[in-house]
Amino acid sequence: MRPVGLLLDFPHRMAPKRQCSLQSQTKKPKLPAAPEQVNSSASLGLPKGEKEQQEATEHIDEVQNEIDILNEQASEEILKVEQKNNKLRQPFFQKRSELIAKIPNFGVTTFVNHPQASALLGEEDEEVLHYLTRVEVTEFEDIKSGYRIDFYFDENPYFENKVLSKEFHLNESGDPSSKSTEIKWKSGKDLTKRSSQTQNKASRKRQHEEPERFFTWFTDHSDAGADELGEVIKDDIWPNPLQYYLVPDMDDEEGEGEEEDDDDDEEEGLEDIDEEGDEDEGEEDEDDDEGEEGEEDEGEDD
Repeated sequence: MRPVGLLLDFPHRMAPKRQCSLQSQTKKPKLPAAPEQVNSSASLGLPKGEKEQQEATEHIDEVQNEIDILNEQASEEILKVEQKNNKLRQPFFQKRSELIAKIPNFGVTTFVNHPQASALLGEEDEEVLHYLTRVEVTEFEDIKSGYRIDFYFDENPYFENKVLSKEFHLNESGDPSSKSTEIKWKSGKDLTKRSSQTQNKASRKRQHEEPERFFTWFTDHSDAGADELGEVIKDDIWPNPLQYYLVPDMDDEEGEGEEEDDDDDEEEGLEDIDEEGDEDEGEEDEDDDEGEEGEEDEGEDD
């Protein structure tokens, strides 16, 4: 019996944002099926309450097996629907890719604006991504066996490849694996050998952790079942890249907010000065009045 959760090895649900990992699935442990005569004889000497509990446990396991069978049947139906919808979506994905190609720096802007993807981008990584023309995710025909991510580049001063790909597979035994294109770096341009000191602000916060870079991701096949960047691209960026391309520049917003605060402070300062000036003028007027009254009193005494 194939595990019910096998469909979750790769995200093929309809929601635009979803998180999952390419991990082998194992069936939940089941109670050993004991012959009826053994159960009856074993329960003869048990108190009535314990005997009822044991029988109920056995019946629960039987019912659970029936539920598992129904879940497996539902999984097969869901898989068929996903395969059909995946084919229906392809023309729209193709049309979207053609439109994206008309927008300069769409790809690099999308990755820089994504909080998880941007954490792997150093300054030179971003420079390379300015040559990125499009990203495509292709799920294998039966969907549950894996997917491939393709990065298309214009001619650039960093490597010879026109396309860089990384594939994720789940074999029949349920073990995840990955493989990728060998990057043909030009002389002195291998970014996987550069110091992590060139990382951007978001990456500097991670320097005391694992200093993984964007292009080392292509050569990292140590844990295909927990490849975070692969999942982010497939489950979040690929379904709707426009939402990250249109993310407003938070630095600009913060700068505008600070300028507004400064203006408010200046206005408050001017108001304080005006109020103090009014108070000083009031005090001078009072002094003048007192002086005039004093002169009048002296004139009367004379």
